[in-house]
Amino acid sequence: MGHRPAVLLGPRERKTGMIKLRNIEKSFKTGAGETFVLRRIEAEVGKGEFITIMGPSGAGKSTLLSILGMLDGDWRGEYYLMNEPVHAMKPRARIELNKKYIGFVFQQYHLLDDLTVYENLEIPLSYRNVKRKDRQAIVADTLDRFQIVGKKDLYPSQLSGGQQQLVAVARAIIAEPAMILADEPTGSLHSSQGRMIMDLLKQLNREGTTIVQVTHNEEYAAYGDRIIQLRDGWIVEE
Repeated sequence: MGHRPAVLLGPRERKTGMIKLRNIEKSFKTGAGETFVLRRIEAEVGKGEFITIMGPSGAGKSTLLSILGMLDGDWRGEYYLMNEPVHAMKPRARIELNKKYIGFVFQQYHLLDDLTVYENLEIPLSYRNVKRKDRQAIVADTLDRFQIVGKKDLYPSQLSGGQQQLVAVARAIIAEPAMILADEPTGSLHSSQGRMIMDLLKQLNREGTTIVQVTHNEEYAAYGDRIIQLRDGWIVEE
């Protein structure tokens, strides 16, 4: 197995690219010098692709996803999102780009505990300046789609883990982002709930949403069009 700094091209992205990464690196200063988390990452993701990122613990998977989601700004290299140079942007501009294009599904849900399900779903719409009357209609449609109308006035602590993750996915997609980043979206769910979440992501992908997921689960990895393997911070090829 060898390191692969070459660009990974999928069948769709030769037509229209959504993400381009050029020589992305992230490291920490340590007593021994510099410890790298990501090394010379070169990759492209096309519009409408479903990409799976896999690798052992500590390989850099979640770090790479955080960079893609602009949750981590401490890295080197070039990152283009929809041809916008993320690496050259100030933090405020990155936040605006994130709001415009990206929905994020976290393994630990990251729902706001002091807000109801309805209010958690409404927040991404308020970020995008959707009018209040329109927000109400969109939230109502989303509650219906996810079959959680009966949960709308409950708080996250009153929901099961599976229900919380369902709300988290609903929140990620409610503003119809061009891309969903999912970090172990089924990690704490039992198998039937996990398949339900994965089937939903696959349906969104069929409807045109770009998906990038991190998973350890080979069954769920197969939902993707292709797999990027990371090991010790490098993209590797068998």
